[in-house]
Amino acid sequence: MLYFVILTYIRPIEDVQSHLDSHRDWLIEYSKKGNIIVAGPLEGRTGGAVLTCCQDRAELDDMLARDSFNVHRLVSYEVKTFSVALRAEAFPASWAPEAKAV
Repeated sequence: MLYFVILTYIRPIEDVQSHLDSHRDWLIEYSKKGNIIVAGPLEGRTGGAVLTCCQDRAELDDMLARDSFNVHRLVSYEVKTFSVALRAEAFPASWAPEAKAV
């Protein structure tokens, strides 16, 4: 299942910056595991966005619980689940097996 996760900073940017290295380590760890497809900051430094692939919501919640931004209560999360109906041929089928490649 694919999940689009929006992170919104709920603490001052200085607090967020002090945990950026551990947050990046978390992003790298889950990118290498294949759970994080893409991630990056939002314009205006208000938060970030992460596209993830997890077996189910429980796996996603466990992954988010390990993020230092969550551990230190620096962000709120908005999670959107979506079913992929169409994908570019270059987009890996393993992330959206039900989608038609074009």
